[in-house]
Amino acid sequence: MSLKIAFQKPSTQTTLCLGVYEEGHFPSATQTWDKTLKGLLSTSLKNSKFKGKLCQYLSVFTAEGQRIILVGLGKKTDQNEKQWQKIGGSLSFILDVSANGEGAVEIHSLEKSDDAHVAAHLALGALLKSWRFETYFTKKKPDELFSLKKITFLTPDPDAAEKAFKPLSKVAEGVFLTRTVVTEPANVMTPATLAKIASSLEKDGVKVEVLDEKDLKKLGANAILGVGQGSDKESKLVIMRWEGGKKKDDPLAFVGKGVTFDSGGLSLKPASNMEDMKYDMAGAGVVIGLMKTLALRKAKVNVVGVVGLVENMPSGTAQRPGDVVTSLSGQTIAVLNTDAEGRLVLADALWYTQNRFKPKLMVDLATLTGAIVVGLGFERAGLFASDDALAKKLTAAGEDVSELLWRMPLDDAYDKDINSDIADVQNISNARGGGSITAAKFLQRFTNKVPWAHLDIAGVAWTEKELPLCAKGASGFGVRLLDRFVAANYEEK
Repeated sequence: MSLKIAFQKPSTQTTLCLGVYEEGHFPSATQTWDKTLKGLLSTSLKNSKFKGKLCQYLSVFTAEGQRIILVGLGKKTDQNEKQWQKIGGSLSFILDVSANGEGAVEIHSLEKSDDAHVAAHLALGALLKSWRFETYFTKKKPDELFSLKKITFLTPDPDAAEKAFKPLSKVAEGVFLTRTVVTEPANVMTPATLAKIASSLEKDGVKVEVLDEKDLKKLGANAILGVGQGSDKESKLVIMRWEGGKKKDDPLAFVGKGVTFDSGGLSLKPASNMEDMKYDMAGAGVVIGLMKTLALRKAKVNVVGVVGLVENMPSGTAQRPGDVVTSLSGQTIAVLNTDAEGRLVLADALWYTQNRFKPKLMVDLATLTGAIVVGLGFERAGLFASDDALAKKLTAAGEDVSELLWRMPLDDAYDKDINSDIADVQNISNARGGGSITAAKFLQRFTNKVPWAHLDIAGVAWTEKELPLCAKGASGFGVRLLDRFVAANYEEK
């Protein structure tokens, strides 16, 4: 179910949310309501522990039975897009108890803030938080599922709010596509299925090509093929192009790891939590979601998205530890561990991208290493970059949308750890520690000096707890970050 967002001028509603600053101060819209209700709101505040802290809430009922919910706005001095989105996210949770599945929000006239801008970002937060994946439930009662159908934001200029919200809603659509493909089980989301979903972007104006195993063999993309050779599901390389900029402009390139299920291959993973490996294609999911967002909002930029799609399974045809493959770049790779497969997929995908499209830059995304989770936990993605300016732009974009990055080292000294005795490079290090770094150094060998960044999203692609803008499950981390990165730095103004 998709939450419907509407904007209209203030009026009387059944369930109404009003804002309160920290320490109980009312913005003017809430002051007006308090006067209309003869001080009911201010009296209720005095008799409660509610202090207006960010996303805190308090329900108040009028004598006529109208429910009014006071929502904490945080400090007056902290009002910004990120704050409003978090408040909007809390509204989805608060209003889900509404009996008729609808609610209204009148939060405007905030300190030094544009009303339309506030309403648009409240709405984005509510929309992002509302997403649920409930496809496979057959016995749950309606009241056990997410039931909020519509939120109406009451604002002095609804047309301006609608205009401000429109591009944000396109970003949300890309996030939802990513969350959906990441959440689907691996028996549904195979390489062929994901390639078909990527191909569906053609209706939005994206040019899509799908290379099958015959094409990949002809190219010499043996690193990708080696990962998928143990599965009966055919491997794919999907190329998506959005051409919204000038013809002469070189594209930006985004590359995603798409391992639709990772058993570890013959280097088999432990059974415990192996079911989580359905989301080992999250990097590809982000690239597909980003391409949808850029197309829907008609971004004025040229972008290419490339995703390598494989299933990593053990069988009599599976790649063996110790095998040597010749990658698309011509470099030979000793495969010491078949569970270090994502970097093999990306090796060919990155080389193909830089060789064919000569992009201004490349950014790849992958649930690549458990080591990054050990280092950074579940709050930030690891950022590795060959270019300082690129790293700064990505970090700034992440800060803007609360999808945080932490730059990791990429020193040449780590290169020696992946030198092989039998091939040009080996896919894991013999040294202990630094696993996410040596994985990034491996990828760097296939970027051919194009400005490049690698985002290791292993700790942030999926959440086991409720987040301000996301329920438990697939987060869609990266779509909003990269959309902001593109819009802020490379689109024609």
